[in-house]
This record gives sequence, structure tokens and C-alpha cells, in this order.
Amino acid sequence: MANENYKLVKSKRKFIKIGIDLGTANLLVYVDGEGIIFNEPSVISTDYETGEVIAIGFNSAKMIGRGHHGIKIISPLNRGVISDMDAAKKLIEIAIRKAENIDINLKASTVLICCPSEVTQIERDAMIDLAHTLGVPDVFIEEEVKAGGIGAGLDIYGSNGSMVIDIGGGSTDIGVLSLGDIVVSDSIRIAGNYFDQEIINHLQYEHGLLIGPKTAQRIKEEIGTLREEILEEKTTYANGRDVVTGLPRRITVNQTEIRNILIEPFNAISTAILKVLQNTPAELSADIIENGMLINGGCALIDGVDEFLEKTIGLDVHIAKNPLTAIVEGTKVLLQNRGNYYVKPVD
Repeated sequence: MANENYKLVKSKRKFIKIGIDLGTANLLVYVDGEGIIFNEPSVISTDYETGEVIAIGFNSAKMIGRGHHGIKIISPLNRGVISDMDAAKKLIEIAIRKAENIDINLKASTVLICCPSEVTQIERDAMIDLAHTLGVPDVFIEEEVKAGGIGAGLDIYGSNGSMVIDIGGGSTDIGVLSLGDIVVSDSIRIAGNYFDQEIINHLQYEHGLLIGPKTAQRIKEEIGTLREEILEEKTTYANGRDVVTGLPRRITVNQTEIRNILIEPFNAISTAILKVLQNTPAELSADIIENGMLINGGCALIDGVDEFLEKTIGLDVHIAKNPLTAIVEGTKVLLQNRGNYYVKPVD
């Protein structure tokens, strides 16, 4: 049940601090003193004519690829950037209100929104405007790699350098942190959704089978691997539509085939990591040699990602214990210790 992914609490406070990981794939909401109250897909379904919300999160994600002309299924973020402001507003508002026993007065709240490192100022303003339209007067932005490093248990406030790579749904964010902030960073729009699209393209052109994004994601999660030596070849099925006959068809997909699809985009991620390392100050580089790199995000769970990056980069790689929730868990500390941030005044 979807309700198992967030908890109902009995708090009755007037002022509250809220941390939001507004991801391309998933939306997570943290409330100070209560923990994570919402963790579901960033998808919302509305009625085409009235605009009334039909479903959000898991219930809405089930409709992807199965809707009709009367239902509009929206993913408000595209590659880490808000592409539909109205849908994003509705999604966040309902997610916060879903924990019905929390008395949240948004007009007297502080909201932290996490974003990719390389978003433009216009994109940051869009996120801040989004919070203002919800009635939040005090909102600030922090980078995902910073929040993710804290949430994964790194001490980013010390003088030792740490390197964090967050491979999410819409973007891969890379950052070197020291003394409480980001020293060097980069962000590329190659991540989970990109991998899914590559699987879709491959099956269409190599097998003549058209599949949807949910099927591609399932294939990636079930047999996706980056290991050079596959000891036991796994297989799964792919149901879709034959591009020639137009009829339903099922094929078998093997692990080696999916690995070959993933290699190229992960080589691009490796290149971005090397670029950040080349721009890292020498003393922090020495720390990274000792400490290695930390991997966060949903794609950290792809089999063999640590082995692949260790071989291509030449440094130790550690997968976070909580790669899916590290960012939103890091908002707890950032909300308590506000550092450098940009606040756009309410008009």
C-alpha cells in the first residue's frame, strides 16, 4: 500500500520547517520533528476538462501509458527542471496535506527545496516562485549533492574534502564539498530517465518492439548491470507492440544486452566526474584519494555501478546506505543550520 511510505502524526504546531526533494522521478517531503511524510513518484493526474486532480504519486504512476483522452498524466519535472509549474504546485501541496494530522500553516513555514548543482538562476527563481505561490514566505534553495552528502552521513563541515555523485532520475550531480559548502561541481542531464529511453530506443530498432517507460524502468531495475564479468546471465521479458504488424508481442531480454546499452551513458558520467576532479584543489584531491567517492540516488542501485566507476576513475567508490532518501534526510541539518542561500523577496 502507498500509505506505508509515509506516516500520519499527531503534531499541532503553528510553525514548521519543511524540506523538499523535488526529484524528476520521486517527490520526498521531510517535516522537522516528524521525518519523511511523503515518498512517492513525481506524477500527478488531472481531468483534461476541469483540471481537477484525480491521483498523485503511486496511484498516478500506475496510469502512465494507460490513460485516455479524458485524463492528463503529468510529470512536472523534466531532467531536474520544473516544466509544469501548476502541476508541481498541486503535487507538492497535496503531498504536504496528505499527512492529515499535521497542522501545517504554510504562511508561517520555512521551506528548503533541493535542486541540481547547475540549474540556472531562472530555474532557481522558478522553484522559489513555486513555494511563494503556495503561500510560503521563507524559502531557500540548496544543491542536492550538499544535502545528499549530509543525509548519507558525511561530515561536510570539516576541512576534509568529500566527493558526492548523485545519479537520480533527471540529472547526475557531482560535487566536492569542504567546510560546509560546495567547492567544485558539475551536473549533466544523463541519469535514470535517460537510461530508460536508451532501452526503449534499443528494443525498437534492434527488436522491432515498442515499449513504454515503465517497462523500460522495470527492465533496468531487474537485470541492469555494469559488471564486466556476468557470472550468471539473467533474463527478463518485454511486452510491447510490434512496430511492423502493430500487434502485441513479447520478447526475452538478457543482461548482457542491457549492460551494453548502459555503458555509453555511464562513460559520459565518468567523463563528468573526471572533469570535476581535474578542477579540484590539490589538498582536497588528496582527501578524496583517502576517502573515495560517495554515490547517491536511485541509479546507485544499478548492479555493479561501484565496480564500473572504480575501474574508470581509479578511486574507491562507496554506495550510500540510504541512496534513495539521503537528500531529503540531509534537509534536516540544513534547515537547522542555514548557510549560504538565495532568497527572492515576495512581491
